[in-house]
Amino acid sequence: MANDKTARTDQAIGEAMRRRSEREAGYREQALRIYPWICGRCGREFSQRNLRELTVHHRNHDHQDNPPDGSNWELLCLYCHDNEHARQLDAEAARQAGWPNSAGKAAATAQPFAKLRDLLKRGG
Repeated sequence: MANDKTARTDQAIGEAMRRRSEREAGYREQALRIYPWICGRCGREFSQRNLRELTVHHRNHDHQDNPPDGSNWELLCLYCHDNEHARQLDAEAARQAGWPNSAGKAAATAQPFAKLRDLLKRGG
């Protein structure tokens, strides 16, 4: 019974991975036809030789949202793509930690130049 269950699980995982790979290949090829082969962040240009280093980033982070006009995609190099996802993870961790966001109070409370005007008036 356990082997049968394991086999079904393995089959389901394999099928899900195959469908994901097909979906990614489809939108990647489409994005490469629509957009110039340039990283949308750092401006690095790509050729056929290094095109594997150019990724398709989903702007809303939803890999199921693949409109035919490419409006949810941007091409990013591997480094900028990793950086974008790291920034998302950092922002989510900050929200979970209760840190202020851009709509809340500023994170920095120090005012290093608060008395600068008085110091300048006195000559140092």
